[in-house]
Order: sequence, then C-alpha cells, then structure tokens
Amino acid sequence: MEQIVYSNVECYSTLLKIITENKIESLMLVCDGAFEFLKIKNDIERLKTVCKIYSFSDFTPNPTYESVCKGVNLFNNTGCKALLAIGGGSTIDVAKCIKLFSSMDSKVNYLEQKIVENSIPLIAIPTTAGTGSEATRYSVIYYDGEKQSVTDDSSIPGYVFLLPELLSTLPLKQKKATMLDAFCHAVESFWSVNSNEESKCFSADALKLIMKYSDEYLNNSEEGNKNMLIAANLAGKAINITQTTAGHAMCYKITSIFGIPHGLAAAYCLPKLWRFMLDNMDRVCDSRGKHYLEDVFDNIAKCMNVDSPIKAVEKIENLLSDMKLVLDISLDDNQLETLVKSVNTTRLKNNPVALNEEDIRSIYIEVFRRN
Repeated sequence: MEQIVYSNVECYSTLLKIITENKIESLMLVCDGAFEFLKIKNDIERLKTVCKIYSFSDFTPNPTYESVCKGVNLFNNTGCKALLAIGGGSTIDVAKCIKLFSSMDSKVNYLEQKIVENSIPLIAIPTTAGTGSEATRYSVIYYDGEKQSVTDDSSIPGYVFLLPELLSTLPLKQKKATMLDAFCHAVESFWSVNSNEESKCFSADALKLIMKYSDEYLNNSEEGNKNMLIAANLAGKAINITQTTAGHAMCYKITSIFGIPHGLAAAYCLPKLWRFMLDNMDRVCDSRGKHYLEDVFDNIAKCMNVDSPIKAVEKIENLLSDMKLVLDISLDDNQLETLVKSVNTTRLKNNPVALNEEDIRSIYIEVFRRN
C-alpha cells in the first residue's frame, strides 16, 4: 500500500479510524523509555477500550537481533494483528524487523532466511526529526556486535504521524544530532550515483526546509519542529531510493568507538568527504559524468543558500562550530586503522567519486585534525 502521512491531525481519532478500518482487535506498541513522558500516552490508553495493546520496550539504542526476537515472540504469542511504533529510529527499526520476521520460521536465524512480505499494518510515529526510518525500507540491528541491514519494501510503515509536539521535550543535543542526520541524508542522496529526478526533488526540498527552519527548530518552536519532521521524512524518502554514500559508511564506527551520536558523526565526515571529492573530480565514477556531478554540487550549494560547493563545505563546518559541536578527540594509529577497515565497500559504490583505502584513511585524518 502507498504510505499515508498525517500531519496537523487529532491523533486519537485518526488512530481510532485506522484501527477500525483495518479491523484491528489487538496490536503491539513498540516504544522506548521516553514514551512514559509523552502526552501521546494518554491517547494510547484511550485506545485500550477498543483493542488490546501489548507493549514491547525490551531493546536499547543500536538494538540487537536477540531483542528483536523477543519482540517477534511476543507479537506471535499474543496474536497481535498490527504494530504501532512510537519513538526514534531504533524503535521504528525494531518494529519494522518484528513485522518482517513475524511471518518467518522461528527455528531458523531470521537473517539467513529469505524475507517473506506480509500485509501486517504498521503505524509509525517518530519522536525525533532525523533518521527518516518511517520512510525507508531499511532497518539496522546488531548481530554478534556487527551491524546488519534488514531491507524490504514491505517494512515501510503504511501510516506515519508527524506530530511536532513530540519533539518539544527532546534535549537540545539530541535535536542537533538528529537534524544533522537528516541533513546528511539529503546531501548524500543528492549526490549518490543512484539518484534520480524524484530523489533529488526530495533531497532539495529537505535541504531547503532544514536551512530555513533550523534556528526555529533548535529554539523549539512548533513551526520549527513541524517543518523539521517534514524535512527528515523527505530526506528519508530520498535515501529510500538512493541509499547513503561514503559519509555514512565512514561514520558508523566513529559512533561505536567514541560514543558520538550517529547524526553528529555523519556531519563530521560530510564536509571532509565533500572537500576531498572537489579536489579529485578527475575520479568521478557516476556514469552521468563530471559535468553532471558539478551541477549536482552547485544545486546542493544553492539549496544551502550559498553560491559555490566550497562555500557549502565551509558553511557546514561553520554550522558545527556555531553549535559548539567541534570534534575534540585524539585519534591514535590503532583507532585509525580500525576505522579504515570498518568502512562498508558497498556504500562506497554509491559514492560519485571513487575512493580507495588510502583515500578513506586521509579523510579520517582530516576529520580528526585539530585546527
């Protein structure tokens, strides 16, 4: 089914309509610890008068395969017929995996099986504006400490609620990191070798909204929160078409080694990667050619309200500085090599300029260089 996105709606009555129309008698609520402090909790309590609701929150950020399996068991053992995810990217990813795995053989590792599409209704209500998980077919979980990407079109939530009031209690640090994640999604998707006219429109619209409403969002205005949710959703739609590129491939291990939030780690990598690509345009590997990529870089800059790609790079670096997010970590040789070896080469194939191991090493050195 085509995804239906709700904004500016009364939450309880709209959820009730979905439950009634789909004849849902029981559903699983997937949520994190923050759910207890959200006003939407009252709406969910009211829904218990019309359907059974079983809660699942036994997972952490960067959720594990084992925790997802617990959710699958609860879903199947209680006879739930739908899923409602309320939370950030990890929460929505868990719900998407539960949906996919619930119709598979529980006696065999789900990650080793062919995914069987199903029509289980999934409703997603993001409580952060950044990951875009509610708009993508991708989920990230960890198995034996290694990141696993679970991908299928049928995991995309059929219903999405963009409710700005849910962002009002987020800590400022988290708002910054998630906004930067959405920004990096939009930029990387824009220049991806897999981009098309549709994805570039999503990216452009997302970037323009982020540039226009970042201050209002960080100042916690309702208008800023509303538009940042829309921007994150658009950026999610963009990467659902294109996937991300080298910036994201490089940022995951930074998070796991140093505990730096994902969106912030991606934002540290992005300007250094872009600067490297500008210096190596003779190595363009996008089949559309060097002049095409130059136009793309120019268009990204225009969406950022500057007149050249190098000024866009500088604007990102200045933005990080203005938000007091300057990276201040010393990188030793062992950590550097761990980072270099961690990069997913599949994502490098999405990058418009060819990169080798030595290039990745030099970019990491720039990321951690102290000015």
